Order: sequence, then structure tokens, then C-alpha cells
Amino acid sequence: MLLVVDVQRDFCEGGALAVPEGKAVVAPINALMHHFDHVAITQDWHPAGHISFASSHTSHNPFDMIELGYGLQTLWPDHCVRGTSGAEIHPELRLDPVELVLRKGFRHEIDSYSAFIENDRQTPTGLAGYLRERGIERVVCAGLALDYCVRWSAEDAVRLGFEVVVMVDACRAIGTQPQVDKAIEAMRADGIDMLATGDVVRGQPG
Repeated sequence: MLLVVDVQRDFCEGGALAVPEGKAVVAPINALMHHFDHVAITQDWHPAGHISFASSHTSHNPFDMIELGYGLQTLWPDHCVRGTSGAEIHPELRLDPVELVLRKGFRHEIDSYSAFIENDRQTPTGLAGYLRERGIERVVCAGLALDYCVRWSAEDAVRLGFEVVVMVDACRAIGTQPQVDKAIEAMRADGIDMLATGDVVRGQPG
């Protein structure tokens, strides 16, 4: 299954938490969709006043780190508030092949980077069960952001027993290049294949 992570208005140029060159993932992802029989997408879907928002914590600023009941949490600008235009899937992303839209981060007290397990590392989203019931064994990840939600989704998928590929050129990251390099190294160490969209055209992961 091609798993498209969080390609939403707020994570693209002009959005509340824009990933540099975020919109650039849309064209390669649209091209990838032609090579997969199964496509799912995730969508950050936060309530107003979500615990991960810096605005919900006095004396804190965006990108501060704080300790919550489930561990360290980065505080973000308000973003992807459910029902707002910023939470919408980018309008140029193809939706006709999409079989599943998985909304995450909708619980007020828990953030959710991964498509599989929320940030408390206990609460499942149900995606693993969905894939198993469909008989899907390989997950190919693309989207935003490489060093956060894509990485956490890919690493959780491996831990849950799936084969995992990340399409590097169909992702963009929010961190510095050294941080991105470290994230890629960590994913490779977990057994995650890092490929480019051209490899799909040649028939490798799909």
C-alpha cells in the first residue's frame, strides 16, 4: 500500500506549519499512485486548543520541548485544526485512488505523529489491523514531514511486522540537513529501504 502522510494545506507553503518545499511532494506522489493498487492517506485532525499547540501552554513558544504525561512533546504553532482550510488535503493531491483516509491527532490530550501508534506509544490508530485484514504486507511511505510523521509511521510499521519503503524524493523534511541525515540513517538501521520514485517505475516496491 502507498501510505501518503499529511499532505495538507497547513504543511505546505503559506500554511501555519509549512514544511520547506512541502508542495513539491504532490507531483511525485500523484505519479506514484499509478503504480499501486492500494492507497491510503493520513490527515492531522486536531481539536482547537490541542495539547501539542504552544498556544495551549502559558510561557511557552512554538518549538519548545515540554514534558507531558506520555513523555517529551514538541510544541507547535496551531495547525490542522479540524474543520479549517488548513486541515484540508492539498487540493492538487489526487484523491480518486484513495481507499482510506486516516485521521490522527484528534484526541485532545495526545499528539499523533505516526499513522500506527499515537505519541503515548500505547494507543493504536487501527491502521495495522486494517492492513492485516486486507492482506497487505508492504507499506510504501511518502509525504510530510520526512523527519517526523513519515519517520514515525515507517518505524512503527517495521516494528509491527510490515516491510517498509520510504520514497525519499516524495518527502520533504522540517529539520536541518544534519537532522534529516540522522533520521534517514536511523530508518535504514531499522531495515527501512530508502528509494526514489524512479525505482517504482522500474517495478521495485509496488
